Amino acid sequence: MVNDVLVFTDLDGTLLDHHNYSFAPALQMLHRLNSINIPVIPNTSKTFAELIDLRQQIGLEGPFIVENGAAIYIPILYFKTQPRDTKSKNGYWVKEFSKPREHWLSLIDELKVLFAGEFNHFSNMSNTEIITATGLSVRQARLAATREYGEPILWLGSADTKNIFVQTIKKLGVTPLQGGRFLHLSGECDKGTALTWLAQQFKNERKVKQCTSIALGDGQNDVAMLEVADIAVRILSPTNAPPTLSRQTDVYTSQAYGPTGWTECLEKIIFTHKQFNM
Repeated sequence: MVNDVLVFTDLDGTLLDHHNYSFAPALQMLHRLNSINIPVIPNTSKTFAELIDLRQQIGLEGPFIVENGAAIYIPILYFKTQPRDTKSKNGYWVKEFSKPREHWLSLIDELKVLFAGEFNHFSNMSNTEIITATGLSVRQARLAATREYGEPILWLGSADTKNIFVQTIKKLGVTPLQGGRFLHLSGECDKGTALTWLAQQFKNERKVKQCTSIALGDGQNDVAMLEVADIAVRILSPTNAPPTLSRQTDVYTSQAYGPTGWTECLEKIIFTHKQFNM
């Protein structure tokens, strides 16, 4: 049934345009999904502070996943009962999968000795530097810097040195994820683990055996989410190749970039796919 469909979406380069962060081409589809009670669940590298702002602009009121699967925020009373292993914080039930940011910053301090001058990172960058690297506004850059669970790395060195850096941080227990612009450092968490956990909460709440999850993303940090979803959608990017997946079935690739491709694929899957009763 259509009311058991869940849409999990990356933001930057997927629901939001890579260059100007606009979601205007997706507005009509967002309204259509809302009208038939299909939740659109951000699953992003962005922070809690960024999502509070963005969800209001986009018109989303449900759960969301931040910092590449590090934590899930569910508005209190969104479900009838509080899911196990969550804590109440700032009006949300929060499921955490990663250690706090301070842990990863201490490891980065060690790496600065080995890789001096090869990288910069958010907590070390001024707001102006973040704006230059991301194209965000002054306010958006401040929100992006308020990370709770991980740390984005801006790589400045060569590709070969970056490979050595990645191998080094893995030995320290860091899970690196390459996003569109940054290498994100955090613990053993990813967008796929978070999707699986949250989809199960929807099944528990709705007392159904299956909720069809549709995941949309444009970067390598979306691979874990795309691999575990029932339907994977790769959104074309103007800056990088589509994510490489091991799965062969139920995979769509958009013809258009960003939010236009997002709309294109959901139109095809939800409104013309025979498995959904419309």
